Amino acid sequence: MSFDGSTIHELAYELNNELSNCKINKIAQPENEELLLTIKGNGKTNRLLVSSNASLPLIYLTNNRKESPLTAPNFCMVLRKYLNNGTIRNISQVDFERVIKIEIEHLDELKDLSTKYLYIEIMGKHSNIIFTDKDNIIIDSIKHISHAVSSIREVLPGRDYFIPRQENRINPLTATRDEFMKILDKPTTVSKAIYKSFVGVSPSIAIGICENADVDADFATDALSLEMKNLLYMRFSEYISDISNNVYKPNIMFENGIPKDYAPVILKGHNDIKRFDNMSELLESYYSERNRITNIKQRSSDIRKIVQIHIERAAKKLDIQKKQLDDTNNMDKFKLYGELLMTYGQTLP
Repeated sequence: MSFDGSTIHELAYELNNELSNCKINKIAQPENEELLLTIKGNGKTNRLLVSSNASLPLIYLTNNRKESPLTAPNFCMVLRKYLNNGTIRNISQVDFERVIKIEIEHLDELKDLSTKYLYIEIMGKHSNIIFTDKDNIIIDSIKHISHAVSSIREVLPGRDYFIPRQENRINPLTATRDEFMKILDKPTTVSKAIYKSFVGVSPSIAIGICENADVDADFATDALSLEMKNLLYMRFSEYISDISNNVYKPNIMFENGIPKDYAPVILKGHNDIKRFDNMSELLESYYSERNRITNIKQRSSDIRKIVQIHIERAAKKLDIQKKQLDDTNNMDKFKLYGELLMTYGQTLP
């Protein structure tokens, strides 16, 4: 599961509880598209890892340290200028989007209190980390997006910050029963009707809602009975109630001992699961295990390539030796020919 609205909702809730009113002690940019914030407060030190990497965008608290480059990138320098020793006042999710907003209070050049925002957008290839002032004017971002790249939104210093809205998608936290029933009138499968109609609802969550209602996720919406629709709405409402009331059950789902997926709620149909106390612990465990498996696969792939090269070389040598061996089958005949040539060669015309 990629970061969906419910995962972001839980993370924002947990991070706000853990980091609110704490000070940013250190800002590092270990990778081109990654930040590591060291945050102190409440008698302890936390490290917040944020990545806008298109293939693996993420945000969570980590225990791991990372080496930083000797020369800090420009974006890191800008953040240090404004946010070093700044105090985090609030961390929240924007609507039900895959966006976390961090409100930071700091002293400006005149020693007056000033507010800045750090927006963490976890949106696949569109992921970004955007720094704005209190009026949501962009100061800088870890990725600059010009009009040539996106006609929908420029992400450049001096531009207004806004989140491109997804047309015809509903915020599930404020959805009514009538709105839910209406989306089931769309001619498609049940799960697709749900995740295509609501902001931040992933296919995995949509399938889980269907399974909890004992409705096949691939069932056609136009074949749903009123009873099935009511069951779907009931399970959807339970899911939204848990999220709204911050009732989370973060868990990793395993298949053959390998972490396959994760969710902030229990999804029906998964027997091999591991529960976690919070989403940051889950994410660090999930991605470290996935990285370990990926590294093993990469190393085994490298070993297979080396072994394959040696096998091919040995096969070529074997072919040569077989030909040489075939030649020895005629050894006696060639020996006789040689002796005859030596004995009678001078008499030949």
